[in-house]
Amino acid sequence: MIFIHQPVPGAAQMILERRPLELQDVIPEDTLWLDMVRPTREEDLKVESFMGITVPTREEMKDIEPSELLYVEEGARYMTGRVLSKVEDSEEPGLAGITFILRGSRLVTVRYEEPQAFRMYTQRAGRSTGNGPSVSSTGETILAGLIEAVIDRAADVLQLQGERIDRLSRKIFEEKSDPSARNTALQDTLRALGRHGDLISKQRESLVSMERILLSLSATYRTAKAPRELREDVRSTLRDLQSLEEHATFLSTKIQFLLDATLGLVNLEQNNIIKLFSVMAVVFMPPTLIASIYGMNFKSMPELDWPYGYPLAVGMMVVAAVLPYVFFRWKKWL
Repeated sequence: MIFIHQPVPGAAQMILERRPLELQDVIPEDTLWLDMVRPTREEDLKVESFMGITVPTREEMKDIEPSELLYVEEGARYMTGRVLSKVEDSEEPGLAGITFILRGSRLVTVRYEEPQAFRMYTQRAGRSTGNGPSVSSTGETILAGLIEAVIDRAADVLQLQGERIDRLSRKIFEEKSDPSARNTALQDTLRALGRHGDLISKQRESLVSMERILLSLSATYRTAKAPRELREDVRSTLRDLQSLEEHATFLSTKIQFLLDATLGLVNLEQNNIIKLFSVMAVVFMPPTLIASIYGMNFKSMPELDWPYGYPLAVGMMVVAAVLPYVFFRWKKWL
């Protein structure tokens, strides 16, 4: 599907109107942004004919080499980045590959997922703020706005993950009297830490890909004498992105610390179990020795003919079992 974005005529501010484009429709000349969502081959050809570019297919976007993420071809600038998607869905969060194509004053985006950042930007660009500068006027400013929306969304995700990690931290170090509940909680915590770590890793990968695009745009705008406002927006967005990368690194470090702490608690639980078995073995060792002695089939054992021999042997085994237990409690090993 192709969605076209045109400026609303007569508006005090630049407002983008978003509407779907049928295959038989003609692309208006005042279109600033063509958003291609899961495009068919016919739709690719239609945009290629209108823009004079080559639209990459889904397979080409997946198999693209790292050195080919940013390139210029026939006067069009191609930039491919990764954006986190499906964060709030029941499905597994993933990275959606998105190709941005700048040609003249128009922008083309090719994507096969629905990241929340795109919905945020289209809603923002489709309404007037009442004052201030134009929301969008060229493909370059639309691209800058999209990247800013991706970064805003990344900030929301990292903040949410930070709050969840804080709750996990309190859960890990709180005392639980029930050992079975404690073991189950530690297992659940390990799984939760794994999910959070994977999500933050993907978010960081997305930020790195966006940083490459911003660095490329910043270098291009310096040499091309782009408007000062646009250059300042790109630099400001780049600073925000780098601060988010530092935040993501901090969260990853915190997850690693909590993971080590959780594994340490699991080892302590295992050591307690092993210690219990060791103590039980020591407790029953003296009674076993006494029972082994009196279980020998020797003829000359006076205690066998003594009426109180059996109670004496049982009493000796009980005392031999109790003494190690009392000693361990006294040494606070239990």
